[in-house]
Amino acid sequence: MVKRLVRAAAPSWAVEAVRRGLEKFDPFVNLAYSQDGEDMILRRLFERQKSGFYVDVGAHHPYRFSNTCYFYRRGWRGINIDPNPEAIEAFCRHRPSDTNICVGVSDAGASLSFHFFNEPALNTFDSELAAERVRLPDYHLLETKSVPVRRLDDLLAEYLQPDQQIDFLSIDVEGVDLSVLRSNDWSVFRPRILLVEARRRSVSGIETDPINRFAVAAGYQLIAKTLNTLIYEDGSSTAASGRVS
Repeated sequence: MVKRLVRAAAPSWAVEAVRRGLEKFDPFVNLAYSQDGEDMILRRLFERQKSGFYVDVGAHHPYRFSNTCYFYRRGWRGINIDPNPEAIEAFCRHRPSDTNICVGVSDAGASLSFHFFNEPALNTFDSELAAERVRLPDYHLLETKSVPVRRLDDLLAEYLQPDQQIDFLSIDVEGVDLSVLRSNDWSVFRPRILLVEARRRSVSGIETDPINRFAVAAGYQLIAKTLNTLIYEDGSSTAASGRVS
């Protein structure tokens, strides 16, 4: 789904400075980093939990459009995955306490063609989606190159500490989200909450959406929806442990 991009006059670091100032001025203010308020839904779901662990696939930026930054700033830690080297460099600068991995995630092949746009939020492995986006005003394709990809379960097996619970998994990979879902072993790695970008704004027909059908088959229940994101809760008996032995 094309992200709703706001071209602000101020640079992102200045916006972030103002954001931090507002929160210090008024302790009752909760400013969202997510594009459509997903982090505020997560805040409500985890309101009694002081610390936790997340995995962000298609992490994009340490705070711009981020579903995890709100939690990082409150002591949570996690794993951020993105095939864009500039994105991971930014994560290493601004969120050094996280584990930041520069790789794509897919259930197919060891490498895939990745389309880089002048607006990084539009970057995608989906060639058809890239062809649509080159026709958008103000945006253009910078390059297409082969990048390494790995299965999600392989990455989690390598980087996740033993017995580490995954409180929430966020997947936003611009059109190939189902491939990421298929690359995980859901009998082993089960986040308590699952967020997946879905290319539909209407609630009509969600039941037959391929992403929803996969999530339900994996034992997850749809509990919320933003404009472009479906949010699920683990409905299985393993919900208490994010990693199943």
